[in-house]
Amino acid sequence: MNKIFILSLWITASLMAVEIPTEHAKMRSFGESVALNSKVIQLSNAQQAVMSLVSGHIEKYYVGPGEKVEAGKKIALIESIMLSKMTADYISLKEQFIALDKNYKATKRLYDKGMTSMQELNLQSIQRNAMSAQISALKSQLETLGIRADSLKKASADYLLYAHSAGTVSALLQPLHSVIGEDTAIVSIVKDQAFYIESYLPLEYANVVKIGQKVVVTDGKKNIITHIAQILPELDEKTQRIVLLSSVDEKVDDLYINAFLPSTLYFNVDKEYVSVKKSALSFFNNEWAVFIPNKEAKQKENEIQYEPRVVKVITQDEQYIGVDGIEAGEEYVSDKSYYAKSMLLKSSLGDGD
Repeated sequence: MNKIFILSLWITASLMAVEIPTEHAKMRSFGESVALNSKVIQLSNAQQAVMSLVSGHIEKYYVGPGEKVEAGKKIALIESIMLSKMTADYISLKEQFIALDKNYKATKRLYDKGMTSMQELNLQSIQRNAMSAQISALKSQLETLGIRADSLKKASADYLLYAHSAGTVSALLQPLHSVIGEDTAIVSIVKDQAFYIESYLPLEYANVVKIGQKVVVTDGKKNIITHIAQILPELDEKTQRIVLLSSVDEKVDDLYINAFLPSTLYFNVDKEYVSVKKSALSFFNNEWAVFIPNKEAKQKENEIQYEPRVVKVITQDEQYIGVDGIEAGEEYVSDKSYYAKSMLLKSSLGDGD
């Protein structure tokens, strides 16, 4: 019995020691709302296929499905005979150009001294310019492949494929060590922040829904704010409801395509109600209640310092609840209401066994 009594005293002291935050109820504008079913989707332009611009053999993947990548990250290594020939030709042409350039300059000096003809000088010039054009064309092709031609010292068959934008790898489209052709899709990447929410609205709300209205999606314990970007002209065949597409305005991690989530559409924001934070609401004795500080008990250490106030929920948004049963300006427990509730429950049990 002594142990139980001591434990009871310890629990009471612990509850009293917790700092319970309070705020004052305020008048706040609320709109009408309607609960919706929503689905996480991505539009077709949100998925990117990383293409190989050369034919060859896939030697290595640097990424895997589900991995997040940044723009410029290495995706795959491809061994390409085609690239090997291009780099060898470029190096060879540059060496040949050096020899042609020397011949041209020597012929030009002879021409200036009257020791050779204009025809010979023109021939050397034509050959030199043709070689320069070949080198420029090949250099342009190599740089299109992401290869710095001026830094080439020897021929190479290694072609590195890079991500063009940030996102998540959705699939490796070609098996490792497979032989591929030019313009072959190698990896599929889903771009970051390319999510849309597809919501299904009952026909009775057709006259109130508008572009730009807020749709709040609940994913686990977090709310995701979206705004309607499109109202599709055709009804969803299965549900016979209006299809809304809303864009995700914030950076959100761990959203899964095709996931179904609850959401709320808010409209007609013009009515004011006394409001409290959602975290203030507690279910007490089978009714919704908000805890109010007991001003008389605050001066007495052993008195319960909070009392429940039964309220009626009128409306809500993603953070606040419009209620009836509490006055504007009245102080209430805005968070950790379970501590106040625990004090009352303990008090109701009394000090007996």
